[in-house]
Amino acid sequence: MAARHILRLANDVVRQRAIRWILKAPEGMLVEFREDTRSLDQNAKLWPMLDDVARQVEWYGQRLTSDEWKDVFTASLRKSRVVPGLDAGTFVVLGLHTSKLKKAEFSDLIELIYAFGAERDVVWSEPAPRDERRAA
Repeated sequence: MAARHILRLANDVVRQRAIRWILKAPEGMLVEFREDTRSLDQNAKLWPMLDDVARQVEWYGQRLTSDEWKDVFTASLRKSRVVPGLDAGTFVVLGLHTSKLKKAEFSDLIELIYAFGAERDVVWSEPAPRDERRAA
């Protein structure tokens, strides 16, 4: 099996290395260009937020776990079913994977959770993002 090489295009030196690899690659090799997925910081931020929502919000007469809230929020971004969704008339499929979200999508997910929590007076256990602290 051929070695797998991954480069993050961080600067011109790395870009030139990628070009050299492509020029030397044998016929039939695959080259993939994709966005980076969520960061560790984003993931670390997500779970305390989900825990806060799970502790403080009752959803249609039910208490949901942090994992279930993750599914509700993720489904709202991707539009899906099982408990009533955030958007009127939708239902949420539990089990969607945030590990597949790109950084921008993950940022959208965090913003969605903040907006949802603000509508329901959720008290966050972590400091507000820098932009919100400056505005206060």
